[in-house]
Amino acid sequence: MGTKHHDMSPVIDMTQQQFGGPVRKLYPVYNRHLPPCNYACPAGEDIQGWLSLAQEGKFREAWEHILDNNPMPAVHGRACYHPCEGSCNRKELDGSVTIHAVERFLGDMANDRGWQVSVADNPNRKRILIVGAGPGGLSAAYHLCRMGHEVVIREAFPEPGGMMRYGIPAYRLPRDILKLDIHRIEQMGVKIRCNDPVRDLLKEKQEERFDAVFLAIGATKPSLLNIPIDKEARLLSAIEFLGDVNAGKNPKIGKNVLVYGAGNTAMDAARTAFRAGAQKVTVIFFWDRSHMEAHQFEIKDAEAEGTQFKCMRTIDSVFKDRVILRKMIIGQDARPEPSEEMEEIQMDTVIMALGQQPDNHFLQNIEGIEFDSKGTLVIDAQMMTGVSGIFAGGDAIDGPRSITNAVGSGKKAARFINAWLDNKPFIVSPKNPITYYTDLHLPLLEDTPQILQKELPVEKRVGFTETLIGFNEKEALYEAKRCLSCGNCYECDNCLAACPEDALTKAGVGKGYLLDMDRCTGCAVCFESCPCQAIDMTAENI
Repeated sequence: MGTKHHDMSPVIDMTQQQFGGPVRKLYPVYNRHLPPCNYACPAGEDIQGWLSLAQEGKFREAWEHILDNNPMPAVHGRACYHPCEGSCNRKELDGSVTIHAVERFLGDMANDRGWQVSVADNPNRKRILIVGAGPGGLSAAYHLCRMGHEVVIREAFPEPGGMMRYGIPAYRLPRDILKLDIHRIEQMGVKIRCNDPVRDLLKEKQEERFDAVFLAIGATKPSLLNIPIDKEARLLSAIEFLGDVNAGKNPKIGKNVLVYGAGNTAMDAARTAFRAGAQKVTVIFFWDRSHMEAHQFEIKDAEAEGTQFKCMRTIDSVFKDRVILRKMIIGQDARPEPSEEMEEIQMDTVIMALGQQPDNHFLQNIEGIEFDSKGTLVIDAQMMTGVSGIFAGGDAIDGPRSITNAVGSGKKAARFINAWLDNKPFIVSPKNPITYYTDLHLPLLEDTPQILQKELPVEKRVGFTETLIGFNEKEALYEAKRCLSCGNCYECDNCLAACPEDALTKAGVGKGYLLDMDRCTGCAVCFESCPCQAIDMTAENI
């Protein structure tokens, strides 16, 4: 990759306001702007903040900074689809910072060294029930426990983790890593009761004297096609198939497997099918490959492991040992529509990967709880259902679905629940302005290529061994130091050196700079010299 240096050549535009003059009209103010990586994180992590600690080698402090928002760094360093990296300003230079790999490094170090989390002493301690031990429920439990509340999670499945445990394959998220991150939450005092489904919510809430409830039931009910299916056909939902495999069962799928769908779950199902004994796996999708919902690296990995793709096809009917596909054509509205042309292919098992819905049967008869047309729970601005004290979040409500979105939803719900228990409103703080690449005043930077995580060669991907190899300390430090600190001062002293009036002095390490207003002329040289846009020029009150 060629070097893409930021052009620092000065350009004088006489149509624009000039800062200098006999009377100061503007003066510099140091502000904390919002890095785009932070803005893109569904869990609300202060990514720039913990990267700045990591680049100093303050690994425990960096890990603790992550835990202010996300209780499971080792999990998320593996299973999150890292939208932060897609928004990273560094990608305009020489590649995004490999944020998720640094987070994984910190999470693994914490687990290896047994780092623990402190819990607040709350004189107004309350008792809270959380239904579901998936990412949303675990996140809410963690944050409420840190606030000093007593938290009980009731989980219908034999083990906690939700779709992290029963949906994500072990080659992406090893089960020992998941257990360690969950165990830390239990060590804080959160009680997790597995094989304990809630059947009568209001009665059980009253009997066990819970002050509030958070519904984190996830989306485990598969969506299916309404098509003719032979009663002898082997048809599985992706959630059922992945759940059985991840639970240690050995589903009989035969040698020839079709997967219908094109999302990340479909890719997981295809790759898992090979590991469960299939010799040929074909993904069927009704549109072309450019419209597949799965992330490109998921598609690439599935294809590298042998998955074949038949696009512009839909399943018309399913028989015992074959499937009839209907070919699609692009219609006048530029979308696929069915043609009259059919295709027959042989198969042993069809796996449907068409999405999931919440299984909310135990909530149907509760007066005040409402559902939208998608079957998800209706909540208000404080994430409360129509029943006072019963909140909901994660995949149980309408919105984007991922483990990181669920963790962010659980954190947010915990804050609303805590405020409601204290009879005080929780006010969501407005976000600071985002710092984009074009806002930066970068000096000439040496090309510093991104380090990507290494992958196991395809021939060594045996069983459910983890396919990505984590960073060592040297690699983690290197990537952390590539952060541009967008929008936040890192005390580089550029402003100090550039000020022609000596109006700035250092306030001490970590304390920024002091401005002498008697010396400042408002020339904005400091503003123009700040590489990360941590300075705003503010109007003088005259």
